[in-house]
Amino acid sequence: MSNFLKNSFAALLLLLLASCTEQRPAEAQQDSSPLARSTAGPAPASLKGLATATFAGGCFWCTEEIFEELKGVQAVVSGYSGGREANPTYEEVGSGQTGHAESVEIYYDPRQISFATLVDVFFRAAHDPTTLNRQGPDAGAQYRSVAFYRTPAEKKIIEEAIARVNASQQYSAPIVTQVVPFQKFWPAEGYHQGYFRLHPQEGYVRSVSTPKVEKFRHKFPELLKSPL
Repeated sequence: MSNFLKNSFAALLLLLLASCTEQRPAEAQQDSSPLARSTAGPAPASLKGLATATFAGGCFWCTEEIFEELKGVQAVVSGYSGGREANPTYEEVGSGQTGHAESVEIYYDPRQISFATLVDVFFRAAHDPTTLNRQGPDAGAQYRSVAFYRTPAEKKIIEEAIARVNASQQYSAPIVTQVVPFQKFWPAEGYHQGYFRLHPQEGYVRSVSTPKVEKFRHKFPELLKSPL
C-alpha cells in the first residue's frame, strides 16, 4: 500500500472514531429525561396544609405531568376513579368494564394555587373536554372527561368554568365533561407514576403526550414552576 493510501486510511479511521465519540453525549441525552426532577411517587405522607383535587382527562401520563408543573402543586398521582370495582388494575380499567376513568389526584397548597385555577387549566389546556369518551387516539369510557367535586363550592366553580369556556368559543363544540361527586381514587401501578419524565423517548409520549404538555406550557407560562 502506498504512503498516500496509508495516510488516507489513517485519516479516515481517526475521523470515524472522532465522529463516534461526539455522538455518544447526544445519544445519552436522548435516553435521559429532559427534566431533572422525576415525579414518580406516592401521595405526600402528610396532607397538613394541602387540599386535594381529582380530574380525568384521557391518558394520565400527560395530565399528571401538566399538573405536576404548576406552582403550588406538591404531588400528582396517576390512578383510577369514577368506577365500581375496588383496587382495579390497568388491564381491568382498559377493558372498559369497571366504569373507572384514568384520573389524576392532585395535592396542592391552596395558599399558592386555587382550585379554580386548577379547573381552568383542566378545561383550557390539560385535555379536550369536548370529545365524548375519547382523547386523540385513545377511545373508550376509561378516557372520558370527568371533573370530580368534593364540596358544593367546588361543583359551582366547575360549572361556572364550563359556562365560561363554552362562551369563549375556544372549542368548536360544547364541553361534554361529566361533573360528579368524588367517591374514591385508586392509585395506578407504580410503573405508571411519573411516566412522562421517565420515558421521554417512548413513542406515545413523543407523539401524543409531549405536544399536549408543550401546548399547556405555552398557554400558562406564568403558572409554571421554575425549575420544572
